[in-house]
Amino acid sequence: MSSEGEGENDFESDETVKQKPDSKVAQLIESYDLGASFGDTLEELWTADGEKRESLRTLADRFNKRLFEAAVSDAGMATLDGEISNMYRLLTDEDVSSGNRIETRRRLEQNGVNITQLEQDFVTYQAIRSYLKEHRGAQYDNDTTHTRVDGVIDTIQRLKSRTISVAEKSLLQLRDTNQLALGEFQLFIDINVYCEECETQYGFVELLQQGGCECQLADNE
Repeated sequence: MSSEGEGENDFESDETVKQKPDSKVAQLIESYDLGASFGDTLEELWTADGEKRESLRTLADRFNKRLFEAAVSDAGMATLDGEISNMYRLLTDEDVSSGNRIETRRRLEQNGVNITQLEQDFVTYQAIRSYLKEHRGAQYDNDTTHTRVDGVIDTIQRLKSRTISVAEKSLLQLRDTNQLALGEFQLFIDINVYCEECETQYGFVELLQQGGCECQLADNE
């Protein structure tokens, strides 16, 4: 018979689990029976230092390949050494011809792999990021990087303040000497950064604070 204290701990444990955000990645780890340790591996690779660290895009590819391997294994499909990796490449690589991709899909389907469902289960780097940061509470903090970013922001803010001060003084002098017709005014100086790859514009400070452009953020993290 459980004691009152043990019951309270069980309740708290249940509440902790319930409070975890829903995660497609977590659900797939369970449904494909990838093992709880696989989540640990993803976190360790993302938070590792130096060359051992993998980007979110790389982790997404690693995760999808594991899903593929599990699906092929569950279907009982016989494969040769290295064949699973090659089939995954033929299925996902952008440089693969449509003919080779169709042939690969047909072979998988003929061997009992639900390729349509599998492709729907493939995750993006955003899903990996959400799983690691929100579901597992993982963090990757590079103090040196944050210090440099803060220093750049301070420098730009000082330069903006100095520019506004000089510009305002110049306008006032021109107006007071009747060289410029101008009523009461306010000065605004904005520095924007335009990403040509995703055609998105950010404020300079906003871009630094969020760590980069959304289309490149995964690799930077």
